[in-house]
Amino acid sequence: GTWNVERYETTTPGGQGTSLSNIGTMTFNRNHTGEKNLNYQVLGVLRNDTHSFEWKSTDNYMTIVGNNSEFAKTWIKLEDKRNFQKWKSTDGTNQVQILELKK
Repeated sequence: GTWNVERYETTTPGGQGTSLSNIGTMTFNRNHTGEKNLNYQVLGVLRNDTHSFEWKSTDNYMTIVGNNSEFAKTWIKLEDKRNFQKWKSTDGTNQVQILELKK
């Protein structure tokens, strides 16, 4: 189904963070494909992420596979409810991202 990206937060431990609200939607299809329709601005840079992706899910993890997206990675599921998802990941350096999705 289609989920609204209610919150996208990026933080650096011991540093400043950025929290964005209602940046678009992510659609997850039953055949493990999907579409992102995200528009947001970080540090004055406008980002438009409208790429397709593939996804894999387990009880504890969600993996988004795609090109040219900071959302393409494995996320840890902090909350996994029917109408609300909260995921956490890192960018491989020292930034942590939190993503909240709502139906």
